[in-house]
Amino acid sequence: MRVKVQKGKLSQFKCDAAVVCHFEGAKKLTGAASRVDQASGGLIREVLQSGDFEGKKGQIAVVYTRGSIPARRVLLLGLGKKAEFNLEKLRRAFSRAAQRARELNLKGFAASVDFGDLGQAPGRLAEALVEGVILGLYHFLPHKTAEKEGRGKMGELVIVEEREKVFGEVREAAKRGQIVSGAVYFARDLVSTPSNEMTPTILTRKAKEAVRNKKIRLNVLNIKGMKKAGMNALLGVARGSHEPAKFMILRYEGAPKKGRPVVIVGKGITFDSGGISLKPAEKMDEMKADMSGGAVVLGVFKAVSELRLPVNLVGLIPATENLPGGGAYKPGDVLRSLSGKTIEIISTDAEGRLLLADALTYAGRFNPAAIVDIATLTGACVIALGEDVIGMLGTDEKLKSRIRAAAEETGEKLWELPLWEDYAELIKSDVADFKNTGGRAGGAITAAVFLSKFVGKYPWVHLDIAGPAWRKAGKPYIPKGASGIGVRLLVQFLSNRATGNKK
Repeated sequence: MRVKVQKGKLSQFKCDAAVVCHFEGAKKLTGAASRVDQASGGLIREVLQSGDFEGKKGQIAVVYTRGSIPARRVLLLGLGKKAEFNLEKLRRAFSRAAQRARELNLKGFAASVDFGDLGQAPGRLAEALVEGVILGLYHFLPHKTAEKEGRGKMGELVIVEEREKVFGEVREAAKRGQIVSGAVYFARDLVSTPSNEMTPTILTRKAKEAVRNKKIRLNVLNIKGMKKAGMNALLGVARGSHEPAKFMILRYEGAPKKGRPVVIVGKGITFDSGGISLKPAEKMDEMKADMSGGAVVLGVFKAVSELRLPVNLVGLIPATENLPGGGAYKPGDVLRSLSGKTIEIISTDAEGRLLLADALTYAGRFNPAAIVDIATLTGACVIALGEDVIGMLGTDEKLKSRIRAAAEETGEKLWELPLWEDYAELIKSDVADFKNTGGRAGGAITAAVFLSKFVGKYPWVHLDIAGPAWRKAGKPYIPKGASGIGVRLLVQFLSNRATGNKK
């Protein structure tokens, strides 16, 4: 989708539709809505007075202008109660507006970020508006051979801004919203692709395509390189598959080289059958999404490089399939990890933490300022927090606080679980240093405690996205299926860090 910011007045802009907003219970129109109403001879007031439109959140009325203004239609969009307004509500409202415009087979629409006095910077409003529109129009259809479900294609969004003093801010923010949304699309596409077309080798190829012509270096360790390094936990998981495992190392240097990098680690299980500890057949098809963490890392690198953020960033993606082949690792096996610590295998379906154990140890080679891993790690986190919430655990209060602040800005729900050392008793092994699972009770916590044993001295946060990474039902700007959750969160975290807004 093309996104443009153009100087002018929305009431004088020629387009298929102009989107204007109104708050529930507001006695008068404000901002651009008021000016469009005046120019059209009171068309919007007429709709309000009829009682057909109340301004409830997500409510939409289509008003045909009959030549009273250059726009052929006005989409009147409800934002809910003004006292409850936030950027997340704006994203959701404009995603609905975009979907309605698509239903009307419109090629595009225009909007303004002048909603009256909301106490929000115009740039923040513009970025949220763009994200809502673009993310709300996502659908994954490359394998559809029939007509694409009758969907029209929205080609253009124009933000019309008449205030000279904020025009530059709005333009830059709209560009940022487009870049970040594009990175989310990229992650969603990777996760949505069937596992026969998204093997570790293909994921590596996609990573190479993503970093081409960007300020990113990509190095890939093959099985020989991982054996030489000592990544036996990762390789143990990989033994059951004919598809060779890969370990991707991405580097972006946007700040002085002496600056310590942030390392982000993403789990890259391109298909998870559970291995010898085979999963039930029901919903196993969704296990193509077990590489969502790795997809998020690639999406973050795409956005950070295009935004040219002044940060130093390292990305690590251990990628393999987890299958019950003749060479597969088995319950009762003991693996020696890259750290030298040994792990007794209790369940081969607790494989993601084995990949992350080696990757987190490897992260220490970069002397990082912080380490953040993101993974569809435990069903226990879904049971604890539901399908909408990211579980967060970590060792550093400042780092957790900064990630929490970024989540509040992006609207990606996050909740902290405790990382108590008492839970380490549950992963002690009689025959090795650790067991790879501590049982059902507190499973999200014991998994994170396990990971903490491989982090070392560095500030670290673990993000468990098992719930929200794959949606069983769509939400306003998050489709059914792959959500891409975590991309906007980590980009915002890194942006705040780059600008000194560390909160």
